[in-house]
Amino acid sequence: MPAKKLKRFLDENHVRYVSIRHSPAYTAQETAASAHIPGRELAKTVMLFVDGEMAMAVLPSTRMLDLELLRHQVDAESVTLATENQFKDRFPDCEAGAMPPFGNLYQIPVYVDRSLTLDDQIAFNAGSHAELIQMAFEDFENLVHPIVAEFAYMSRARV
Repeated sequence: MPAKKLKRFLDENHVRYVSIRHSPAYTAQETAASAHIPGRELAKTVMLFVDGEMAMAVLPSTRMLDLELLRHQVDAESVTLATENQFKDRFPDCEAGAMPPFGNLYQIPVYVDRSLTLDDQIAFNAGSHAELIQMAFEDFENLVHPIVAEFAYMSRARV
């Protein structure tokens, strides 16, 4: 079960969460609809390189990542998207593209778009395309210690 490592970490830290099973979905919008979660509360994880080091950008499923804005926000020389082949081996317990935004479990820094901090709850893939974890954003922030910055904009697609 892909979520085993994550759930063990949450349980060890006495964090309350809800596991939500849903029919398999492969895009953030499909996942939000399948799980009946508001798109603004469903976080998507985008893998990238910040000055050559792998990192996670976490943003609401209703928003798009602005690489140039993130580069400026974190004062980096370069920010580029990672390909699946470049990151899939870092997450052996996860389905490709369904890794949770817990970079701390994989020694990867995490950048969170400030808009996610506006909601009390956050939901995200739990390592598979058929399960989400929903928990308090405050608990997520306390466990992951992400760098909060503004780097996302509203997409034209609606959830």
